[in-house]
Amino acid sequence: MASLKMALDQDDIELNNAPTRVRSLTQGSSFTVPVPPSFIVSGPEPGPAPGPNAGSFPGTGGRRLRNMLGDLADSFRRRESSSNRTSSWYGYDGADNSLSHDAPYHDDPVGDNDDSIGIAHARQEHRGARYYDLRSANSKTATSSLARELKGRHLQMIAIGGSIGTGLFVASGKALHEGGPASLLLAYIFVGAMLYCTVQALGELAVIFPVAGSFSAFSTRFLDPSWGFAMGWNYALQWLVVLPLEILAGAMTIGYWNENLNRAIFVTVFLLVIVVINLFGVRGYGEAEFVFAIVKVTAVIGFILLGIVINIGGTPTEGYIGGKYWQNPGAFHNGFKGLCSVFVTSAFAFAGTELVGLAAAETANPRKSLPAAIKQVFWRISLFYIASLTLVGLLVPYDDPRLLGATSIADASASPFVIAIESAGASVLPSIMNGVILVSVISVGNSAVFGSSRTLAALAEQGQAPRALAYVDRRGRPLVAILVASALGFLAYLADVQAQADIFNWLLAISGLSTLFTWASICLAHIRLRQAWAHRHRSLEDIAFRAQAGVLGSWIGFSCNIFILGVQLWVSISPVQIPGKDLSSPSALAQNFFVQSMAVPVVLAFWLVHKLWFRTKFVRIEDMDIDTGRRDFSRLGVLKAQEEEERQSWPRWKKIYRGMC
Repeated sequence: MASLKMALDQDDIELNNAPTRVRSLTQGSSFTVPVPPSFIVSGPEPGPAPGPNAGSFPGTGGRRLRNMLGDLADSFRRRESSSNRTSSWYGYDGADNSLSHDAPYHDDPVGDNDDSIGIAHARQEHRGARYYDLRSANSKTATSSLARELKGRHLQMIAIGGSIGTGLFVASGKALHEGGPASLLLAYIFVGAMLYCTVQALGELAVIFPVAGSFSAFSTRFLDPSWGFAMGWNYALQWLVVLPLEILAGAMTIGYWNENLNRAIFVTVFLLVIVVINLFGVRGYGEAEFVFAIVKVTAVIGFILLGIVINIGGTPTEGYIGGKYWQNPGAFHNGFKGLCSVFVTSAFAFAGTELVGLAAAETANPRKSLPAAIKQVFWRISLFYIASLTLVGLLVPYDDPRLLGATSIADASASPFVIAIESAGASVLPSIMNGVILVSVISVGNSAVFGSSRTLAALAEQGQAPRALAYVDRRGRPLVAILVASALGFLAYLADVQAQADIFNWLLAISGLSTLFTWASICLAHIRLRQAWAHRHRSLEDIAFRAQAGVLGSWIGFSCNIFILGVQLWVSISPVQIPGKDLSSPSALAQNFFVQSMAVPVVLAFWLVHKLWFRTKFVRIEDMDIDTGRRDFSRLGVLKAQEEEERQSWPRWKKIYRGMC
C-alpha cells in the first residue's frame, strides 16, 4: 500500500506551500500566500547540542514530556484569521471588505467594514434595518483557515467509494421489494445519469472557487443568501442525523455474530473511532477514507465476480439461475408507483458523492486533483451500483421474506448482498460481507462528521450559524464544529430502546430529501455562474476545468431533481402498500406523508425565516461576484500547454485511460 500511495502522490504539488509570487486577491490564489513572520509561533531558544549521554541527565525526560504536552495544547489554540492575514499581506485595506469590484451587492452603508469584528460581521444593522453583507460572507469563505492537506489519491477514493454504505448494501433490499429488479435497475440508472451531470457541474464550480462550504456557499453567492442558509443547515442536519444512524447500523451488524451482546458497548467503540479519526484533521480523514474505500471497492468487485459465478453455476438447491427471477415473481412490482418509490431510495444510496466538492477547500492542488476525482464518478455509478444491483436483482427475488426482516433502515440482516451469498450455501462469505458492511458504516459515519463539521464551520464564517462553530485551531481543524457534530453520535445509544426505529425515521424525515435539494442547487448555481461569466464577456478558456456535460447537463440534472421531488410527494400521499403495515387509515397516511416529505416544509421554513429577517434578494447576474476566492492560476495557459505536450508522448492506452479517469 505504501508503493500505491507514493505512486498516487508523486504528481501532487502542494501549491499552498510553494514559494510563488503573491498576487492580488482579485486575481485569486489565496493558497499561494507565504506565511508571515507574525504567524510563526516562536519556541524556546535552542540550547547547546546534547552530548551522547544527554538523555541520562535528570529532568530531561520530564522536560521532553512537558514540551510534548505544550505542543499538543498549543495545537488546539485558534489559528489566526485568514481574512486578517490576507488583508495585511496583500496590502488590502480592511476598511473595504470587497474583494471584487464587480459585485455591488449590499454595500456597507456605514463604511465601517473593519474585519476585526469577525464572523458575525456578515450580519449588519444600519439605522435599525437588518441586512446581509454578501461580500463579507464571500470573502470569509474564500480565506478560510482550514488546512489544505488532501491529495489526489484521497479525493479519488472519496469519489469512488467514500459514501458506499447502508444506502447500497442495506436500503437496496427495501427498494428491490417495493419496485422489483427492473425498477431497481432503471431508478439507479436514472439517478446515476442525473448525478453524473450534477457532479460535473460541481467540479467546475469547485475548481474555480475551492471555498469553504462549497455548495452551500455557491447557493449563497449565485442564487440567494437565504437559500444558501437553508441549504447549508439542511445539509448539515442530514449528516448530523446520519452519524448516529450509521453507528447504530454498525452495532446492529455485530448482532449477526452474537445477538446477546450489548449494543451500547459497540456504539461507544465506533463513536470513539470516528471521533479520533476526525481529530487527526483532514489528513487523518483522507487516509482513513483511502483505506476504507479500498476495502469497500475490493468487496464490491468480489461480490460482482461471485455473483456471476452463482448466477451461472446455481445454488445447492437449484441449478442455473439466469434471469428466472425476472419472470417469476417478475421484473416489476407495484407498477409505476413502485418505480417512483425506488427513486428516493437510490438518491439516498448516492448521497455523499458531493463530498468531493466540499473537500476542495482542503485540497493541496484542486485544479489537478478534482477533475481526476470527478471523472471517477462515472466508474462508481456504472461498476459499483449498476453492475452490483443488476446481479442482486438476478440472485434475489423481490418477494423474499428476508428483505422485509429488518427492524430499521440500519439493520443489515435485510441486505440483499448478504441474502444472495447465503442462498449460495456459503458459510464464511456472509460473515465477510457483514464485515465489509461494518467497515462501510464506520466510513460513512466518518464522512458524516467531516461533512457536517465543515458545513457548520462555513455557515458560521458567513454569519449564518453561531460564531463559535467557526473556530479553527492551529492545525487547521474546525474543532468546535467537529465536537458538536460528534456529540450527535450519542443518539446511537437509543439502540436498545424499543421505539428506536420510529425515532430515527422522524430524525431522517427532517432532512431526508436534503440531497435532492443540494444537487438541484448545485446545477442551478452552475447555470447562473455561466450566465454571469458570459455577462462579463469572459472566455471559457479561462476556466481550468469545464463540466463535460456543459450547461445542458446542469439543466438536465436540475430538471431530474425536481422530477424526483415531485414523484416523492406523490408516493408520500399515495404510498406503496407494504405487507404487515396498514396505511389505509387517515392517521397512518398523514404520518407516512410527513415521514417521507417533512424535509420540504423544513427547507422552506429555513429559507422563509432568513429571508424575512434579513430581507435578502435574489442575486442578479450583473451583481454576481465571480472573482472572490478564485484560483485563476495566472500561468494556466502555460500549464495546459505543458500538459498537452506531455500527453502527446503517452502511449494510446494511457491516453484512453486518462481521458476516462
